[in-house]
Amino acid sequence: MALPERWRVFLDTNVLIAGLASSTGASAAILDLGEAEELLIVVSRQVLVEADRTLLAKFPSLIERYRAFVKNLSPFLADDPPVALVKEALQCIHVNDAPILAAAKQERLNYLVTLNTRHFMSPKARAFLPVPIVTPAEFLVAFRISWESLST
Repeated sequence: MALPERWRVFLDTNVLIAGLASSTGASAAILDLGEAEELLIVVSRQVLVEADRTLLAKFPSLIERYRAFVKNLSPFLADDPPVALVKEALQCIHVNDAPILAAAKQERLNYLVTLNTRHFMSPKARAFLPVPIVTPAEFLVAFRISWESLST
């Protein structure tokens, strides 16, 4: 049974990399849900570039798997955020994360999923984005609860 409408879930770079680096764990499960079309994975251009750069530098053996995954999954690519929105995001998050937070804000999402709890889980960042910012494990709990509520 599928959800009535697929959740739109924005993934931060670290979730994408963690899901590819390990076939187990919450990040991998989210990528599996995306591949099974149980949810729509949303990323920004910056997430894709950052993942490619990080994998080339730290996990070169995963780069081909990553590129094949992106090609096969074809995640929804968020528009590049306008400079004004990035500047607004800079007021509540680290400079490197501002374009990602800004890109997420302009999309119709259900969740933003990240492992970067230090920057994205701040009260200011949470207030900036109108949807929950959660870790992969927290997302899977919410997803499971939604599934269970559909079957009752």
